[in-house]
Amino acid sequence: MQNRRDFLKKASLMLAGGVVIPQLLSSCAGSGAAAKNIGLQKNIGLQLYSLRDLVKESGIKVTLETVAKMGYKNLETASYDNGLIYGLPPREFKKMVDDLGMKCTSAHLGQAFTKEKEAEVMAWWDQAIEAHNALGVKYMIQPWMPVNEQTTLDDLKLYCDYFNTVGYKTASASIAFGYHNHNFEFRKIGDQLIYDFLLDTVSKNHVFFELDVYWCIEGGGDPVAYLKNRPSQFKAIHIKDEKEIGASGKIDFKPIFDQMKANNIKDWYVEVEQYTNNDPVASVQQSYNFLNKADYVK
Repeated sequence: MQNRRDFLKKASLMLAGGVVIPQLLSSCAGSGAAAKNIGLQKNIGLQLYSLRDLVKESGIKVTLETVAKMGYKNLETASYDNGLIYGLPPREFKKMVDDLGMKCTSAHLGQAFTKEKEAEVMAWWDQAIEAHNALGVKYMIQPWMPVNEQTTLDDLKLYCDYFNTVGYKTASASIAFGYHNHNFEFRKIGDQLIYDFLLDTVSKNHVFFELDVYWCIEGGGDPVAYLKNRPSQFKAIHIKDEKEIGASGKIDFKPIFDQMKANNIKDWYVEVEQYTNNDPVASVQQSYNFLNKADYVK
């Protein structure tokens, strides 16, 4: 089974070779039926990458219907290509989501960047912004960048400048542009922590950060400290665990949610990329149930 860590390793190799990846949807085997909702529904979001297997096997319509029955309210997409969202015109996808009582508020997508391909990459973003403006999202988020043993601070600076430019473009459509971390950003280049360098170097007016709390912890970072020390730079959060939310027992989610509340962060999304019993639907439902019962989740 390919999880996102394996996917990103392959993606970074492709990016370093100048290959542009048109979308972020990947697949692996898995099936299952949604469990029955429990308790009063809360405003819980879902990154649709969590159900990539169901999308592949049953299509996006069935997937959205399943998500709505689970109780999720806000969606973050993970499939964009050539003006289409999960293979559909943006307004058609939006209507499908709206008709099910949900909202699509965020999107993961992105491009590799080189100065030689700047015009081509920016034209790609222009089309993507038009599509996501029609979709009505608040956020467009690039969830990867190429980093390997040869990456320098100058390479990171190039990407910060690139992100600034994209953020300026998305702002013209009243969409905020962000970057989503994994664990590699918590390594150092020389004496400089990659994540801190990115936070310090991007334009704070044009680039925000979506903090993935699991990958932050896996990399050795403290998500609560980042949220407390840099409140203006985080607008969205990925709530995540090793498998479904709460399964590992390694993450204390309460202080994270408490700090999110202190920061007035209202946009957060469950993401599940590894599953108990290879059952994505059950794991995504269990994640909802765990958070829906938690008294610290409002």
